[in-house]
Formats: sequence, C-alpha cells, structure tokens
Amino acid sequence: MPSRKTPDAILAHITELRMTAPPKQSLPVPVNIQTAIMRVPEIPLAYYRFLYTQVGRRWHWVERLRMDDAALAAIVHDKRTTVSVLYVDGAPAGFFELFQGDPDTTELVHFGLFERALGLGLGKWFLLQALYAAWATAPQALTVTTNNLDHPRALQLYQMFGFSPVGMHDVEVRPLSDDELLDLARRS
Repeated sequence: MPSRKTPDAILAHITELRMTAPPKQSLPVPVNIQTAIMRVPEIPLAYYRFLYTQVGRRWHWVERLRMDDAALAAIVHDKRTTVSVLYVDGAPAGFFELFQGDPDTTELVHFGLFERALGLGLGKWFLLQALYAAWATAPQALTVTTNNLDHPRALQLYQMFGFSPVGMHDVEVRPLSDDELLDLARRS
C-alpha cells in the first residue's frame, strides 16, 4: 500500500488580544431567522468534534482533532470550560467556547459559524452574545487569539468590539494527513 503524503505545514501569524471592559454595543437578532443559543454541559465528544470541524475546517483548526478522547474530555469537560451552540432554524450553526482559567481572566477559546450560517448577518450578533456570556462571570479581562488563517475580518471584528492587540508570534500549523482524517472518521 503506498504511503499517504503528509501535508506541508502552513505558517500562521498569531495575534493575541485582550479587552478590559464589556462591550457597549447592542445588536438586534437578524430578522426572519429563528435563533437559539444553548450551553452544552458535558458535551458529547463526537458532537464537539462535529462542531469544531464544521466551524474550523476552512480555517485550519486541527489541534483538538488530534486529541484522543481522554485529552479532549479533560479540556471540554473541565468545570472552567463552557461550550455554547448557536442554532439557526433548528439546526446547529456555530459555537463558542469559553475558559475561565482564573477569576480575573476569561478566554474566548473558539468562536465561529458553520459555512451555511455565513452571510445571514449573524456574525457580529453572535460574537456579541459570546462576549456577554464571557463577561457574565465578571472577569477583569477577556482574551482571544486569532491568526491570518482565520476569517479575513476576524481581527477587525474583535477590535471593533473592544479587543486590543497585546502580542504576536508565528506558529506552524500542520494540516491533517490522510491517515489522521481516516482515523477521525473511524472515531466519529
């Protein structure tokens, strides 16, 4: 059997951002769309991987897909982690993940929409809902990271809502190999 090619690494320029006050904006729910945001305590790992893949595939999210069940459960089932899912017209359409590492800082670990939800006018509104949820625990600061592989307007959107860059660095992202994709399909 021929060996499968391992994809080349991609250089990602990471921007670390921080905000120290809740957003002042208020946005209405987009019209003619039924939405619900539901927190998912003890999220099933297969459902988490589905959400992560649906949002992150085009942005090269791979880290959590490489984790075995025990490592992933240790993160997403940690009492300091919350995962909330956006439903649009009854079906999942995005999610956000928060981590409160200490009482003073909450991290917006993951945020995004499924491809089917793009262009519906939900992005700003959904991000604002994620920020409201993060600030509900009254931290002193909220952090997030983004990179040049993310949505082209992600950095601009975070800054529009009050985040300021506090650091930058580069990392190599190694896309999933064919073997890893097969292994992931077997686990699902």
